[in-house]
Amino acid sequence: MSYIVPSEFVTKMVDAGESKIYMSTRDTLIRAFMAGAILALGAAFAITAAVETGIFLIGAILFPIGFCMLYLMGFDLLTGVFMLTPLALLDKRPGVTAKGILRNWGWVFLGNFAGAMTVAVMMAFIFTYGFNTDPGPVGAKIASVGEARTLGYAEYGVAGWFTIFIRGMLCNWMVSMGVVGAMISTNVTGKVLAMWMPVMLFFFMGFEHSIVNMFLFPSAMIMGGQFSVMDYLWWNEIPTVLGNLIGGIAFTGLTLYTTHIRTAPKRQAPATFGESGLARSSS
Repeated sequence: MSYIVPSEFVTKMVDAGESKIYMSTRDTLIRAFMAGAILALGAAFAITAAVETGIFLIGAILFPIGFCMLYLMGFDLLTGVFMLTPLALLDKRPGVTAKGILRNWGWVFLGNFAGAMTVAVMMAFIFTYGFNTDPGPVGAKIASVGEARTLGYAEYGVAGWFTIFIRGMLCNWMVSMGVVGAMISTNVTGKVLAMWMPVMLFFFMGFEHSIVNMFLFPSAMIMGGQFSVMDYLWWNEIPTVLGNLIGGIAFTGLTLYTTHIRTAPKRQAPATFGESGLARSSS
């Protein structure tokens, strides 16, 4: 694994954030659509493996396959651009504005949602043989997870809302570490390994990822989950998106940028006893 030192890969992070802001609307939407779709397929694969083996850890180990595929192809997730694009503004790159960042976030959100929703409908069709049968054990599991992660949070009111918000923060702390992981190596094996570890951690710990949820909850509703669109938005997607935003910027983007690019002044080494005595005698 060829390793790039932090001062070099953090510069690559800023460059990547700048390039995404200037990307055309067409390219942004296509890349975001494909990212949402591939991540949704990865989630469906992981849930299927977990249900069929009865071992949730197996699903967590396999889930990063989708994440690695989409980032190796250069596609974009909302969670990643949440972390990367603000760095270009902090670095005062020419022409980068808050409006440009918000524009990028908006198009990536729409593209991710369209891709995840497309796969949600396709997988629901497969699970139910064209909506003619019950969804089977995997579909039933998806429906039950959808209920648990909306109505289950709603039972606790404000505390439930902030629980999912914090889970969203922790999720994008790990996911954005995976995005950075793709930059710290110059070969595919190293990139995959560096991406795999934090993404597996977030999935197994049950943290909340806004794009995974764009697949999970529409799928659950299609296959009989007993919750509404407003339940999904207020008790999952909105706090998850906000948590992903704060977690990616605060825990990964800012910490790396401020300690490897815009660093604090270096400390002066204190004079030794001998040096101090020499200075006094010479004066």
